[in-house]
Amino acid sequence: MKIDVYAHIMPANYKKVLDKLGRKPALQDVIESIPTLVDLDKRFRMMDRYQDLVQVLTLVGTSPEEMAGPNEAVELAMRANDEMAELVFKYPDRFAAATAVLPMNNIDAAIKEIDRAINDLKLRGILIRTPINGKPVDLPEFMPIYEKMSQYNLPIWFHPQRRRDIPEYATETESRYHIWHMWGLPYETTVAMTRLVFSGILEKYPNLKIITHHCGAMIPFFEGRIRGHYDLCEMRLNLKFKQNLTKPLIEYFRMFYNDTSVHGSTPALMCGYAFFGADHILFGTDMPMDSQIGARQIRDNIQAIEQMDILDSDKKKIFELNARNLLRLPI
Repeated sequence: MKIDVYAHIMPANYKKVLDKLGRKPALQDVIESIPTLVDLDKRFRMMDRYQDLVQVLTLVGTSPEEMAGPNEAVELAMRANDEMAELVFKYPDRFAAATAVLPMNNIDAAIKEIDRAINDLKLRGILIRTPINGKPVDLPEFMPIYEKMSQYNLPIWFHPQRRRDIPEYATETESRYHIWHMWGLPYETTVAMTRLVFSGILEKYPNLKIITHHCGAMIPFFEGRIRGHYDLCEMRLNLKFKQNLTKPLIEYFRMFYNDTSVHGSTPALMCGYAFFGADHILFGTDMPMDSQIGARQIRDNIQAIEQMDILDSDKKKIFELNARNLLRLPI
């Protein structure tokens, strides 16, 4: 079995709610151009090309806290989570599980929604878009979320986001050439991971499970730079970023779990494999965000994993076993 842990969807009824409210997600143009985000028949026909493929659903392009104020965001999150759970219940042979979204501008309500989503709806973790409504992931206000998920021993999916009106240069007013999305997303993932490490959140909650997008983004490739730069900071610049960490710095970065969404690059996966190891990589495609409305991401990710120069037993972990264990899937 191949369990895709990062398959995006826009539930049809939830989309109608957003349309009725006049709320447009940041990726509205993308959502409108990719029918397999909404049309289940088209999605299923695509999935049928691949034997034993099932998906873990993640909501695309929107977070309740970005779409509404603290009270209305609660209702939006509940509507989204109800429909995600309904999809899993209705199509268990297609969808192995789904993730919940939270009203991250209303933390008390978010904690209650975690309990409802996991206990009542049987969702298998939560999705948080980073930055969180423009805020860093390590603010004290978000600690109850990490504590709660650590107690449940279920993962948090980090999905990066960045606005096109944040330019690369101070002399310009917006990002050009789609750089905000192309390079901005892996940058934001790298920033979120770094903030969790140095803030001591992973030290405080060693049981916390975070699934990153794009195989840990910049972290595996820049392992040497991470080691060297922060040794320089401590030994020569008197910057004590590591003083509250009890393990070697790089070991905290290795605590993350990571999908395989690197657009079919086997060398990139081998880099991630060398850094994180087989137990911390999960088959995840970012489907259907590609030029072939999902077919390219599924095909290229499968081929890239199959071409890795690793043991077949490790490939089985990546394709299936890690997801089963991490999400405690009953399939």
